[in-house]
Amino acid sequence: MSLNDIWNSAGGSPFSPIVEKDRQFSVAFTLLLTTLVLVGLFGLNRSFLSVPLLGIPASLAFG
Repeated sequence: MSLNDIWNSAGGSPFSPIVEKDRQFSVAFTLLLTTLVLVGLFGLNRSFLSVPLLGIPASLAFG
């Protein structure tokens, strides 16, 4: 399959993003805030016990 074939076949399927355009800011802000909170928790408590204590519930919550 050549690049030209891929280009021509892509014209029939329009792009639809996972996050809608009017919600991109709120999703990005939520992800940034969550990241800052988690970095703060792991940064303040540097023991190896905190990694599974916080990491396992987080991995279960976010899949």
